[in-house]
Amino acid sequence: MTLPKLLDTLRLPLVGSPLFIISNPDLVIAQCKAGIVGSFPALNAREAAGEPPQLDAWLTRIKEELDRHNQANPDTPAAPYAVNQIVHRSNTRLERDVEICMKHEVPIWITSLGARPEVNEAAHAAGGLVFHDVINDRFARKAIEKGADGLIAVAAGAGGHAGTLSPFALVQEIRAWFDGPLLLSGAIAGGDALLAALAMGADAGYAGSAFIATQEAHADPIYKQMIVDSGASDIVYSDLFTGVAGNYLKPSIARAGLDPDQLERSDPTKMDFGTAKAWKEIWGSGQGIGAVHAVESAEAVVARIEAEFNAAQECLAGRLGWSRR
Repeated sequence: MTLPKLLDTLRLPLVGSPLFIISNPDLVIAQCKAGIVGSFPALNAREAAGEPPQLDAWLTRIKEELDRHNQANPDTPAAPYAVNQIVHRSNTRLERDVEICMKHEVPIWITSLGARPEVNEAAHAAGGLVFHDVINDRFARKAIEKGADGLIAVAAGAGGHAGTLSPFALVQEIRAWFDGPLLLSGAIAGGDALLAALAMGADAGYAGSAFIATQEAHADPIYKQMIVDSGASDIVYSDLFTGVAGNYLKPSIARAGLDPDQLERSDPTKMDFGTAKAWKEIWGSGQGIGAVHAVESAEAVVARIEAEFNAAQECLAGRLGWSRR
């Protein structure tokens, strides 16, 4: 199975990206039922000391609910789901979480912050596909060399840990040598941006920030409204909060008592995914949130993007027809 084949079952060529702290079973299930790939970081499933792994419970619930949906709706089955594994050395849960994902035969694995052959091998042994997120061509080549099935090109404007390269440049360089599954991340919050991603050579879009402002998302209501009220100029790029550069909402930085225009630099060695403290106080977002105008359901977001995607296709077809006369 490859991503292009998976796309045949999707309502839209779109993957809901894993949102640290925010993505939960409610959001993933809603995204999958709406016809796009839903995903969550394994680290979002956190249990108290001595309790059974919450990741196991989350995956059980997701699988059971999607199975019930598929039995009741054979003509419109749910999209597959994905789990994001942070493979950075600070993730002390990685080995345990990989074993749980193998047990549940997770269909799509998204790996971040390092390419690990043993993680790819585990995914393949369980029948899964691996997509690794990269910010440049060098990392893309390493990921494929180490066994990833596909790539997620994280370009400028993406939420969270984003790159700085233009999506035009990044996709162009990767497509010069790689003809496998490729997703594009970076300010994709509307249907016109999704169509542009496909025109550039991506197989699908990768959208996260638009789903923060949804009823199912595990986010502070103030955070959701901040997404609605903000635009591209309200995003700041900084490495202060996690040690890796990413995009964040200026109003949340100011709310935390910091000057978003005078942030200090950080040290990558301070990166630690064992705590979510920084992410609770400083809120990530991509530059595409100008397309988000209300807090609504995940289904409504997908329906909006679908309508915009179809309208953009008709508009482009008309323009191309005019240009050839």
